[in-house]
Amino acid sequence: MAGKDIEILIKQIAKLPSLGSRSARRIVLHLLNKKEAALLPLIEALTEVAGNIKTCEVCGNFDTVSPCPVCSSATRDDSLICVVRDVADLWAMERVSLFKGKYHVLGGVLSAMEGVVPEDLNIDSLAKRIESGMVKELVLALPATIDGQITSHYLLSRFKDSGVKITTLAQGIPMGAELDYMDEGTLQLALNSRKVL
Repeated sequence: MAGKDIEILIKQIAKLPSLGSRSARRIVLHLLNKKEAALLPLIEALTEVAGNIKTCEVCGNFDTVSPCPVCSSATRDDSLICVVRDVADLWAMERVSLFKGKYHVLGGVLSAMEGVVPEDLNIDSLAKRIESGMVKELVLALPATIDGQITSHYLLSRFKDSGVKITTLAQGIPMGAELDYMDEGTLQLALNSRKVL
């Protein structure tokens, strides 16, 4: 049986996404067995991040500086803003290195079930960026869920008279997938988004 302090650590790690108590226990055992190589560097990295992390005042990204490197980059297109639900989505877009504009993190999506209303999201700060006159296009990269679609429709109606072009990511059948394994919603999106070859 683990001591009280170790049990507290296991419970804290088990709170992380996708981890349960068994996975947390294995992680803690690994950290304790590799104290010099794993535990101490992890503690140092967590302490460093906790002391230095900032939320970018422009887009909402996490970094040690604000504005973040994406927002302060002179090589990124200021007229093109990709609107994402959260920082994880921003990081996913950056991982593929294809988008050359800037970002705006909403901090969630509208949800009647969870009581999330427009005032809970970073929509007013997006409006200020649009009002600056520099933005020419908003790319809505929101989840392909009911809440994501509701949020997209809300943003479309809110900014339809702004003169800014509003686009969304294509949705449908992923590369390499077979039709037999697709759900009806994915097939419908793919059919509705079809294009001429």
